[in-house]
Amino acid sequence: MATVKYSLEEFVHDMDALLENNPNHEKIFDRGSSYLERLIRNPEAIPAEYRRPLGRGPRPGHGTYKLHQGDNGLSVSSVVWGPGDHVDPHDHHTWGMIGVIENFLGETRFRRLDDRSRKDYALLEKDRLAISKPGEVSLLIPEVDEIHQIDNETDRPTVEIHVYGHPLMGLNRCKFDLATGKVTPFTSGKADNE
Repeated sequence: MATVKYSLEEFVHDMDALLENNPNHEKIFDRGSSYLERLIRNPEAIPAEYRRPLGRGPRPGHGTYKLHQGDNGLSVSSVVWGPGDHVDPHDHHTWGMIGVIENFLGETRFRRLDDRSRKDYALLEKDRLAISKPGEVSLLIPEVDEIHQIDNETDRPTVEIHVYGHPLMGLNRCKFDLATGKVTPFTSGKADNE
């Protein structure tokens, strides 16, 4: 008997239906993460060219590919982290779900300890380190649990699917310097396939 595969189109449809009634984060994460788990169990649902590094530019081992951008804000992308890739602590300013398709990835989460009274300063404390493996989903909750650092300490690319409530491209976000506490605003650029 043939196994029924879950497609990217089905995932987007299910997420659109979920978001239609403006659910709270708990409902988005409860149902949405189960949809994302189904999707990442079927790597072929993502075209092969969006599951490999870009192969050129300043980060040839990396790749960020837009897969869907909806009118409701739903953003779905494929991110390829090259061997040795590292991204300093940063936030997202939107809810997010990240699912690993291939390989492993280190994710360090941070808790903010200061009172947030200064826009240019943050005191962060390491909360936990997780090694995410294929089939696992990580959740990003704005203002609560969204500051993380990413490290691919393996010798091959790691492929993830990122799902956000708003597109990160153009969204005002922050990077954090652990040594000095400095907060630096930034916006993500375009995806590699735009």
